[in-house]
Amino acid sequence: MAVPVIDFSKLNGEERAKTMQQIANGCEEWGFFQLINHGISEELLERVKKVTTEFYKVEREENFKNSATVKLLNDIAEKKSSENLENVDWEDVITLLDDNEWPENTPSFRETMSGYRSELKKLAEKLTEVMDENLGLPKGYIKKALNGGEGDNAFFGTKVSHYPPCPYPELVNGLRAHTDAGGVILLFQDDKAGGLQMLKDGEWLDVQPLPNAIVINTGDQIEVLSNGRYKSCWHRVLSATEGNRRSIASFYNPPLKATISPAPQLAEKENQQVEDTYPKFVFGDYMSIYAEQKFLPKEPRFRAVKAI
Repeated sequence: MAVPVIDFSKLNGEERAKTMQQIANGCEEWGFFQLINHGISEELLERVKKVTTEFYKVEREENFKNSATVKLLNDIAEKKSSENLENVDWEDVITLLDDNEWPENTPSFRETMSGYRSELKKLAEKLTEVMDENLGLPKGYIKKALNGGEGDNAFFGTKVSHYPPCPYPELVNGLRAHTDAGGVILLFQDDKAGGLQMLKDGEWLDVQPLPNAIVINTGDQIEVLSNGRYKSCWHRVLSATEGNRRSIASFYNPPLKATISPAPQLAEKENQQVEDTYPKFVFGDYMSIYAEQKFLPKEPRFRAVKAI
C-alpha cells in the first residue's frame, strides 16, 4: 500500500474528472498524497535544494552538533543520564515568514525561498478550489475561511528542517507523531533520505521519496471545515544513522483571529446542527490548546476549544 501519487497537470485535460476523484480520495481516505507535474518549475526546485543544503552546512550544522539534544542523547546512550527522550525531536528547524529575520550568510537564499514560497501559496489556493468543488461548496469557500474573510490574510509559513544522521535512532524520533493544526500543508521532501511516515488504518506507512513531488496533507482546520469528510492524518519522522534528510513544509493556515466551523451545507447534508460534531471556534484559541497538546490525540482539542 503506497501513498497516492497524482498528476496535477491532468486537471486541465480530458482526465479532469478522474483527477478530481483521485484528489477527493486522497483527502477522504488518506489525508496524504503526492502531486507531480504541479506547475512549480524543476529549475526552481533544484535551486531550493541547493540553497537549503548550503544553508544547513554553513549556518546550522555546527550548532546542531553542539546542541543540548545531541549532548542529552549521547549521555543517555552512555548511561550518564537517566532522562528519557520522549519529548525531544532529532530535528534542526527554522521558520520563514515574509516579515521575520531570514538567514543572511547563504547566497541567494532569500531570493530563492521567497520565489518558492510565492509559488507554493498559489498551489495551496488551487488545491482549496479543488476541495471546494469536490465537497460541493461554493468556489472560494475554503480559501475565504482560511483567510478569515475576504482579502489575503492567511498565515503562510515555511519550516526548513533537517534531520541529521543519528547515532542512536532507536532512542529518539526525528519528529514525534502528530496531526497538523492548520489548513493545507505542502511538503517538499528529500529526494533520497526517507523517514516520513503516515498512519493509515492503524499501520505506519512510508511516504516514499519522489524527486520534485510536493506532498500534500490536510490539517485539523480542513477536517473541521469539511465536517469530517477530510481527516487530518497522524504522521511522524523516524531518525536514521545515515543521510541528512531535508524537509521543507509550508503551511496555509488561518490567521489567529479567524472563526472556523463546519460548512453549514455539509452539516445539513448529515442532518446535523453545525456544532454537533465539530465546534465553532476562533483559530487562536485552538492554537493555544494545540501548543500544549500537539503530540496528543486531536479529539480532546476539539472538545477543549468548544468549552472556551
